[in-house]
Amino acid sequence: MDIKYLGHSSFLFRSKDANVVTDPFDPSYTGLKFPPIEADMVTISHDHKDHNYIAGIKGEPLVLTWPGEYEKNEVRVTGFSSFHDGTEGSERGPNVMYKFEIEGITILHCGDLGHPLSENTINAIGEVDILCVPVGGIYSITAAAAMKVVNEIEPIIIIPMHYQQAGLDQSIFAQLQSVDAFVKEISTEGVQPVDKLTIKKESLSLDEQRVVVMSI
Repeated sequence: MDIKYLGHSSFLFRSKDANVVTDPFDPSYTGLKFPPIEADMVTISHDHKDHNYIAGIKGEPLVLTWPGEYEKNEVRVTGFSSFHDGTEGSERGPNVMYKFEIEGITILHCGDLGHPLSENTINAIGEVDILCVPVGGIYSITAAAAMKVVNEIEPIIIIPMHYQQAGLDQSIFAQLQSVDAFVKEISTEGVQPVDKLTIKKESLSLDEQRVVVMSI
């Protein structure tokens, strides 16, 4: 399976059977370019312009916007209810975290998670190989709170997302922290951005926990 970072909270997960895109963003709102891409499945964590740009996706994908269990093209997805803030959605509404099972690999995409996870949610999520977690604060959890989620979920690979990036519209996203704050929080040195991550299930069992910062 290949993982490609499209920017902000959007990723392409590519298996031999499917293309899955998470949280596509509107380029006119974010300032970032969104590449032309065809998908079999699209997940939307919440209905904000920087996460719900279905118009940017080609093909006839299955679009997931709600918690539940789904399957298409050998990809299984489970959506978990959460909130976009620390006050049970009163400020920014609901958020859906999606757990993907692709070629034997489990990925949890947290969307714009805005609060600590409950023990019940952690138990329901279960084993996670790869965690895509927001780290920029303001509109989601901070770097320190993201580190707490990492310690609770215990993934093998941690991919930070939703942080300050070149090209983001600063009239909207100026307060986002850089990814460096999370890298410092997790006490990892010398993290070099990668363009693409290729993962095989058998290699994960030999891997130690690590942070992967992905370039657009």
